[in-house]
Amino acid sequence: MKRTGIFFLVVGLMFILNGCSTIDEKIEKGQFKMATKQINKAIGSGELTALEKIELEERADIMHRIKLDFNKSREDVLEYIKQYYPNVSDEQIHAWEKSNALENMIIDGKKRYFSRSHANLFRIDKEAKAQKISIDGNKKGSLVEFLEQNIPEVIEEAQRSGKSSGKPVKMKFKYTLTVDADAVPANEMIRCWLPFPKEVPNRQEDVKLLSSSQEDYILAPNDKPHRTVYMQKPAQEGEATVFEIEFSTTSRSRWVDLDNMEIKPYNKKSEEYKKYTSERHPHLLFTPAVKKLAESLRGDEKDPYQIARKIFNHITANYPWAGAREYSTIGNIPEYVIANNHGDCGQVTLLFMVLCRYNGIPTRWESGWMLHPENKNLHDWGQVYFEGPGWVSVDQSFGRQELQNRQASEFFLGGMDAYRLIVNDDYAQALFPAKHFLRSETNDFQRGEVEWRGGNLYFNTWDYHMDVEYIKQ
Repeated sequence: MKRTGIFFLVVGLMFILNGCSTIDEKIEKGQFKMATKQINKAIGSGELTALEKIELEERADIMHRIKLDFNKSREDVLEYIKQYYPNVSDEQIHAWEKSNALENMIIDGKKRYFSRSHANLFRIDKEAKAQKISIDGNKKGSLVEFLEQNIPEVIEEAQRSGKSSGKPVKMKFKYTLTVDADAVPANEMIRCWLPFPKEVPNRQEDVKLLSSSQEDYILAPNDKPHRTVYMQKPAQEGEATVFEIEFSTTSRSRWVDLDNMEIKPYNKKSEEYKKYTSERHPHLLFTPAVKKLAESLRGDEKDPYQIARKIFNHITANYPWAGAREYSTIGNIPEYVIANNHGDCGQVTLLFMVLCRYNGIPTRWESGWMLHPENKNLHDWGQVYFEGPGWVSVDQSFGRQELQNRQASEFFLGGMDAYRLIVNDDYAQALFPAKHFLRSETNDFQRGEVEWRGGNLYFNTWDYHMDVEYIKQ
């Protein structure tokens, strides 16, 4: 498959060993055993600085994560595919692999498939999607039904009241993170960061921490980009280690009628404008692929709102949602989306952000959870700035809806429903207090993070769960 960039975040320091190619290049080529051997040799030499050692250990960790993600064999994916293509040919499999619809990579000489590639195939490839629908039917999902009712109500209320913020929705939460028994040695201290909602005026207010499993905890200030509750607890032999908090919020929908608002010229000298239209390593870079797509979508258009609309609708139409591999294993996410013709919520959000920024339109990140009844899940979205209206929400993953008019259809360019939990207003920033080891999720923060003095605890060593109670007003 075609891949862009390298598979890790910390780049720049190159180790040339025995006159051979770099460790980075071997990881890129899927030569994990050779890269591991070189890493072990370099660390064992005793000649590395502490920083060099940490960077090599992180490279080894990334290879481990990739192998966990690409854990399917050809037989595994064929078992699923044959439900819809009983006589699927080698030529068809090869065609899907070549188009990146069936995601795979060669690791140490063996072809391995992404753990969700078989299901993603029937989301990404149009013909395969139609084939699945012809067999399973095309039943409308509960989320679509909810949005079809909720979006017109939000718009109608905003038009009637003259206010962008809608009626309050109060919710109570119980969030639990459980570390597997014996994931760390007995009596070793486990450090844990749990997601906690931010106070956001007119959108998420009255945030309260109701209880915590540990009497001693640290609640991150609201101005931290990732809001957390930090706790620690020693592991007990043979027992799972549980961290839990309860909290409540009051959330509101928001919709701005961009069609009927004056969009003024930007103050391009302001520090905020410069910050949110600039490049940012590694995912918001103006690469050749990004420039080409951004320029083709802009064309001769000058109005920033109309340019943002073109970008929003293009991504909706051309990059279907598909289950994503872990972000920490992707060097440049927007380039990955362009090359592979699909993306999940955070991936298409970053693509929207970088395309807008290249066209001089400020954008920023926001994420947490989507909480629509029967559709609770991790979720990412963003914001875009227009001079006059200010910062407005953009949910690129929800994209353009099939509703009765354009304003409703493009609700998620300028609008946001109330069923959200806002935890982050930036990505890939330091946790509070600081984490010592490479995060499990290096960009986002939604599930939590866990470590001990021996290293990070990756997702395969713990689980998380959130209960939501919708409180009637």
